[in-house]
Amino acid sequence: MTNFLSDIIFFFERLDWLSVVDILLVTLIFFALLYMLRDTQAMALLRGVLFLVVFIIVLTSILDLPAFSWLINTTLPALLLAIPVIFAPEIRRTLERIGRAGAIHLANTQSAEAKIEMMVKAIISATARLSARQHGALIILQRLDTLAKYAESGVWMDATITPELLLQVFYPNTPLHDGAVIIADFRLAAASCIMPLSSSGILASSPEREMGLRHRAALGISEESDALALVVSEENGNISIAQSGRIIRQLSSERLENILFAFYRPTGLTRSVGMLGHYFPFLFKRKEE
Repeated sequence: MTNFLSDIIFFFERLDWLSVVDILLVTLIFFALLYMLRDTQAMALLRGVLFLVVFIIVLTSILDLPAFSWLINTTLPALLLAIPVIFAPEIRRTLERIGRAGAIHLANTQSAEAKIEMMVKAIISATARLSARQHGALIILQRLDTLAKYAESGVWMDATITPELLLQVFYPNTPLHDGAVIIADFRLAAASCIMPLSSSGILASSPEREMGLRHRAALGISEESDALALVVSEENGNISIAQSGRIIRQLSSERLENILFAFYRPTGLTRSVGMLGHYFPFLFKRKEE
């Protein structure tokens, strides 16, 4: 106990403001990494690895096991090299978010403002009517990352966005109602497109049963790109939006309109906040409804 107290006193005697900053930076990095891994399959794997490491350390420190210790010391470097392979999807997704953080958004020219206004109004009108009728829909809004490979999986349209067109596309039992609609450059690029399904644990841990394939596809494309994904549930008409692997549910038309305008018409302040949100999303956490 005396040695322990002496070590603590020695530590605080050497502690200065630079050491505090150093500790805070390391803590912030580990916290950000753990936050990014939450609600993913990698989190369960990480817990298993940590449990195994702690168990081995305790076992080798209590018991004298020379052969077992030699085996662990020999294989541990190889296991450390395997970590980037195991967590490759999460590492890639994090690097993509960092890379998108410095991207420049669409310029606020007068023509662009008019196109944004028309597009958002059409989407809001269509989603409100689809929600009232409980017609399921999945609308993908392309931003900086191209969605050309996903558009190729559907039917090419290149049509002007109108509420009536979106209602017709998602009318039940019509040829195009299955799959997603992709909106790119303020036009309806393609319909009946196949989206990647999310492998995260967000939907698996949700008690609601109506979060099915459309919601998984919305989360999946938001994990693979910077696109916005709008979902209308055919079970209860709820409107949801997914972005960067997170989903916000039970949106009203007014709140959805505010979100869309915030993404397409960012001010200087919201652009800076968006950059911080890409690096440290836990600083701007929003409740998933």
